[in-house]
Amino acid sequence: MNKFLCCTLVLLDISVKWTVQDISPPKYLHYDPGTARELMCDQCPPGAYVKQPCTATSKTQCAPCPDQYYAEDWNSNDECQYCNAVCKELQYVKQECTSTQNRICECIKGRYLELEFCLKHTECSPGFGVAQPGTPESDTVCRRCPEGFFSNETSSKAACQKHTNCSALGLKIALKGNAVRDNVCQENTDTSAQKCGIDVTLCEEAMFRFAVPNQLTPNWLNILADSLPGTKVNTENIERIKQRHSSQEQTFQLLKLWKQQNKEQDMVKKIIQDIDLCENSVLKHIGHPNLTFEHLNTLMASLPGKKVGKEDVERTMKLCQPTEQILKLLNLWRIKNGDQDTIKGLMYGLKHLKTYHFPKTTIQSLKKVIKFLHRFTMYRLYQKLFLEMIGNQVKSVKVRCV
Repeated sequence: MNKFLCCTLVLLDISVKWTVQDISPPKYLHYDPGTARELMCDQCPPGAYVKQPCTATSKTQCAPCPDQYYAEDWNSNDECQYCNAVCKELQYVKQECTSTQNRICECIKGRYLELEFCLKHTECSPGFGVAQPGTPESDTVCRRCPEGFFSNETSSKAACQKHTNCSALGLKIALKGNAVRDNVCQENTDTSAQKCGIDVTLCEEAMFRFAVPNQLTPNWLNILADSLPGTKVNTENIERIKQRHSSQEQTFQLLKLWKQQNKEQDMVKKIIQDIDLCENSVLKHIGHPNLTFEHLNTLMASLPGKKVGKEDVERTMKLCQPTEQILKLLNLWRIKNGDQDTIKGLMYGLKHLKTYHFPKTTIQSLKKVIKFLHRFTMYRLYQKLFLEMIGNQVKSVKVRCV
């Protein structure tokens, strides 16, 4: 016999034996009045009941549950349970009665079950956002908008939104926002202040994200904050970062804040010099795309999440050089999407640009940028920041590759 066929038959034989053993029915104790003996009879499976218990010479006889009756589990009952669930007002039948389960009722959309009633989901007032949306079983959970966020509506669905970053849009704040109102931006009439500013460059972002350990310890953020030289990020800001961001995002946010607080420090200036070299390389990879408004708008539309609008694209084209326009728009996309990973967003966008008439040379250039930021460059920057500046306190923590 063919060796492969032989092995296959052996495996099938083992599989059949295991399956039979695995579904062996549970037993129940039954007193047989005919023989005055106690017997261990097989129970009947879900969807059936015991029509005739076993005897010394015969097995248990099972019968299927009739219509409108059910048996959820293996059982030794002499009849099935009646489907007694009746959907009340403001409920609908989510699952009709079957032989193995009772009828399931659920509150209609926008309501939840409290005791016997379907109550309307609570609407969060202005200044409060939805922290946990309501379900058919639970009410909405509202939470006051933290600093930097707002909600200007009464809603059972809307979460707090982040205040618009006016400076990132090349504008200035006309009226500062609060818990119930967004920042009001206006054109910056000071022409000297109108620059193609980027709060965190691709190189900085790649380095900050590179520093996230493979396995985050509960105290990682505090250890890192204490280890960083210069002006320390205070405890209040650390707690705010923990509350607002996921564990993988927290390190990035901490380093971003640390850099802002220490940008005049000599050791940060050295880091910035190295990052400048990285950024020059990124600009070389991008080259001189000379993209049109339609091209830039298409690129932004291909990215996931919240979109960078046409007005932002127009403003960016006015303020930024052609080589800087893509980088500025990617920066705006990250801000609009709660500081999401720009490189991942760009990788997603490039996959979808194939369906558009987008310049292939630009796609290739952006792929080179991604490859460059994934290379050993980030590890060298990481070494300068973490191994040379911070020292042994974080040397033992393994970092992830981007």
